[in-house]
Amino acid sequence: MARVLLRDLNKHYETFHAVKDVSLEIQDREFVVLVGPSGCGKTTTLRMIAGLEAITSGEILIGDTVVNELPPMDRDIAMVFQNYALYPHMSVRDNMAFGLKMRKFEREEIARRVKIAADILGIESLLHRKPRQLSGGQRQRVALGRAIVRNPQVFLFDEPLSNLDAKLRVQMRVELKKLHERLGTTAVYVTHDQVEAMTLGDRVVVMKDGWVQQVGDPLELYNAPANKFVAGFIGSPGMNFAAVSFQREGDTLLAVNHGLRITVPAPIAARLNGHAGRDATLGIRPEDLHLAGPDDDEGHCFEALVEVIERLGSEILLDVKVGPASMVASVPPTVRTRMRDTIRLALDPERLHFFDAETEVAL
Repeated sequence: MARVLLRDLNKHYETFHAVKDVSLEIQDREFVVLVGPSGCGKTTTLRMIAGLEAITSGEILIGDTVVNELPPMDRDIAMVFQNYALYPHMSVRDNMAFGLKMRKFEREEIARRVKIAADILGIESLLHRKPRQLSGGQRQRVALGRAIVRNPQVFLFDEPLSNLDAKLRVQMRVELKKLHERLGTTAVYVTHDQVEAMTLGDRVVVMKDGWVQQVGDPLELYNAPANKFVAGFIGSPGMNFAAVSFQREGDTLLAVNHGLRITVPAPIAARLNGHAGRDATLGIRPEDLHLAGPDDDEGHCFEALVEVIERLGSEILLDVKVGPASMVASVPPTVRTRMRDTIRLALDPERLHFFDAETEVAL
C-alpha cells in the first residue's frame, strides 16, 4: 500500500490548459474521489497518475518514488475502466489471470490469486463462463477481480459504474465500499455523480475547469461549501440560490429581494459585518425548507408559487417560484398541495449560506 502525492500538476493540450496546479496528498489506504462536471480535468488527472497521459509540469509520487517518467506497468497500480475491456474469447478465469501470466507468475500463484479474488467478489461459479454470458454487474466484478489479483499499491477507478442501471449502481457502490474496507488499498476514483462521491469517498476532491475547488470529507463539503459551485454541485437536489442584497434595520441584518425579506441570524450576521448595502447570493438546501406554521418566525417565512410537484414516495419535491428565483423544497409525503397554489414556506435560519455576488466565494 502507498500514499499518492500530486505536486503542482499541470496538463496542456496545445492551447488548452486541462489541469491547473493540482496539489493533493492521498494517504495510504485512503479512498479519494475526484468529482466534477465533464471537462473539469478529473479523468486527465487520473490518467496522469496511471501514466497514460504525459505530465506537462509538476510531480507525481507513489510511495516515495517519483513516477513521472515510469511506464504504467512499472507504477504498481491497477485500473478499472468504464469499459470493462474483457477479452471476449477468454473465460472469466483466463481474463482475471491474463495480466499475471504476462508477468510470468508461477501457475500455482496465479490460481491462488484468482481464487482469492473470486471468493471476495462472489464469482466462483462464473469462472468457466465467457464475458458474453455475464450480466453488466457480473462483468464489472470480473474487471474488479482482474485488478485485485495484481495486489497493487493503488487502485484507479475511471467511472466504473456509469454503464450500469440505477439499481445496480447502488448495489455496486455498496460492494465497492465493502471491498475497500476488506482490502485496505489506496484508491482514487473518478466520477461525475456526486451521490457516488458522497457515499464512497473518505475525502472528495471537487474540480471545475481544471482547478481544485475544495477538498474535504463528504459532510464538510455538504455543510460548509467553499463557494457557490461546490454548494450547487454537492447534494441532490442541489442547493437553492437567490440573488439578494443586505440591508440594515437597526441592529438587524436583512437579506432582501423582490420575493424575500429574510432576517439573518445574529451569529451569521456577525460574520457579515461590513456587507450591508452589498449584493450576495443566498443559499438554502431543499431539506431546510418546510411549510410555515404558527411557530415559525415571520422573518424566516416567504410566499412561493407551486410550479411542479414531484412525488417520490418518501418525500415530495415542490418546485416553486419565489420572486425572481426558482427553488425546490423537500416536504413530507403527507403534504397536500396543487400546482399553481401559493404556499407559505419557512427556512431553517441556522442553515443559511451566503456567497459573494462577484467571486462566488462563501462569505
